[in-house]
Amino acid sequence: MLVVVPAWNEEEALPGVLDDIEASIPWADVLVVDDGSTDSTAASARRGRTMVLELPLNLGVGGAMRAGYKFARNHGYDVAVQLDADGQHDPAEVPRLLEVLESQGADVVIGARFAGEGKYAVRGPRRWAMRLLSVTLSRVTKTRLTDTTSGFKASNRRAIELFARDYPAEYLGDTIESLVIAARSGLRVRQVGVSMRPRAGGTPSHNPAKAAVFLGRAVLALTIALTRPVVVPEGDLP
Repeated sequence: MLVVVPAWNEEEALPGVLDDIEASIPWADVLVVDDGSTDSTAASARRGRTMVLELPLNLGVGGAMRAGYKFARNHGYDVAVQLDADGQHDPAEVPRLLEVLESQGADVVIGARFAGEGKYAVRGPRRWAMRLLSVTLSRVTKTRLTDTTSGFKASNRRAIELFARDYPAEYLGDTIESLVIAARSGLRVRQVGVSMRPRAGGTPSHNPAKAAVFLGRAVLALTIALTRPVVVPEGDLP
């Protein structure tokens, strides 16, 4: 299993995240994808067995994760777990994602913030957008999803193969559009409730002033995702 940690200017929080990964899932390999950081993110990631992939430009989470999936595919990993570098995802919850991956025959498992675990909450336009996305993507994936913008996910080999060659890099594409791509390619998407922790450091990517912008971008991302052509996984091609 490969844990992929996309990181942009996370020199403050990243060391603690890597410590938690080592303590909770020491058997996993770890790849930090430094997404064109301007601070010492890459240097803080070089410790122990942690591998570091430095991108020359900031591509966003989608671009960083596509690089991570390519690495996982090229090095023969059976499972890839996306875990954010800000410390909000608890590596101790990774086994829960893996259990659902195996027991429910899923290809992609989302660690969901709004599925009965923890007290994480959002309000205003951001909440409205998340509800709209959840309702729509639940229909697309044919399963109940409550957190379609979660950056905490586990993917099996079939999903790795798909995402390595067709993973959207646009804003929110790594969450919303990737789920549409997975569902329309015949992959099974499931979720499991997880608790979110406070950010360990750095600056949040969203604040109340950006909530209305998020709503508009979320609807646009969903519209683009639903108009994309269907992609068939290579293993299913005639």
